[in-house]
Amino acid sequence: MTHKELRDFLNAKVEQYNRPTFLASDPIQIPHQFSNKEDIEISGFLTATIAWGNRKSIINNAAYMMQLMDNAPYDFVLNHQKEDLGPLSQFVHRTFNGDDLIYFLTSLNNIYKKHGGLESVFGNGAQAKSVQEAISDFKSIFFELPHLKRTTKHVSDPLKGSAAKRINMFLRWMVRENATGVDFGLWKRLSPAQLSCPLDVHTGNVARKLRLLKRKQNDAKAVLELDKKLQQLDPIDPVKYDFALFGLGAFEKF
Repeated sequence: MTHKELRDFLNAKVEQYNRPTFLASDPIQIPHQFSNKEDIEISGFLTATIAWGNRKSIINNAAYMMQLMDNAPYDFVLNHQKEDLGPLSQFVHRTFNGDDLIYFLTSLNNIYKKHGGLESVFGNGAQAKSVQEAISDFKSIFFELPHLKRTTKHVSDPLKGSAAKRINMFLRWMVRENATGVDFGLWKRLSPAQLSCPLDVHTGNVARKLRLLKRKQNDAKAVLELDKKLQQLDPIDPVKYDFALFGLGAFEKF
């Protein structure tokens, strides 16, 4: 397949999957329940955090998280009292439990009150460095409060070799434009050109079959390799190809 043929093929797949029907089976449907910027980004961050395993389970548990916060995540993060956190202790999604969720909400309270919010933290880091370095800096800020060591595994660090799939997916949700009604385009302090592809088993396997990726492990080095190839296909919005690679793998078993 020539470069042009590959680009045309993937662009067609982006158009096929980057549309509102994609929401029906994807965790991004959870933040789409909200209209307030902070509600969208908080619900999106928490949903992305638990986005591994069975997709139906992810969606159900993310919806349950929102219920535990009275379906008003920003208000809950800012104004919860200690006694409001008790019911959250029962939450479980795979290895992410109630203790983790309670710390996440406590840390988000700190981020909105002392660091200007999620966009500010990621945006400041990305303007000074790369987005992957900004994710690493975000993790340091996120865990600046007293916390259980076990909770740190739920925020990835690309500088320690992680593909950081869930945070890269969250950033795609927040930064890419809303022209097709899937991603939100809420954050203006980062550009789509800066983003990295959320690399998981589906995107990785398809990328290797299409010779966009040689590295066998789905890690930070593989993300960098794939990003460079996708930037050659579209330097302005390379992460749009996440829809094509994921759709081909998850829905078409390519």
